[in-house]
Amino acid sequence: MVRSRHPRRSRRRAVAAASLAIALLAACARPASEGGAAPQPGEWRSFEGTWTAAGDRHTVEAGPDRQATILDLSGSILLVGERGLGAGFQARALTFSDGAATTVGRAVWTDERGDRIFSELRGAPVSTGRRIQGAITGGTGRWSGITGEYAFDWRYVVETEGRIQGRAVGLRGRARIVPPDGGAR
Repeated sequence: MVRSRHPRRSRRRAVAAASLAIALLAACARPASEGGAAPQPGEWRSFEGTWTAAGDRHTVEAGPDRQATILDLSGSILLVGERGLGAGFQARALTFSDGAATTVGRAVWTDERGDRIFSELRGAPVSTGRRIQGAITGGTGRWSGITGEYAFDWRYVVETEGRIQGRAVGLRGRARIVPPDGGAR
């Protein structure tokens, strides 16, 4: 048996492979988009999906039995939704939790073309089972003019000192695209 000289690198590869496998299984479970007419500009479209992520956790004591936490997570998102909203994304999120009352953060989802969707994150202090709300604040390329909202419950899958892996459970939301020029999409 050959042992890796770089156990952290091996662990990261295993986490990345597991995340990819989950995303591929979810992609095979349902079609990427439902048929129907093209949406009108500004029409709301609902979506749901899966989000798996892994990354670094940095903590500092913030009082008795309280830690402030910064998470830097990367992973994949697969959305299924109404009339063309189904898409796969690479995602990155940075969050800050004060350990007592709130979590705030930002996320960017990048599709296969390099076009991005930006969002703000808010919720209870990050831990397993906590509800996180997202507000879609804009995008680039084909996502230019997008706004919307989504929510999910966070679940840790693996927790080690300084590293985490988790997933969003019940990711659901809605979005609409109003092009800056007001033209049809």
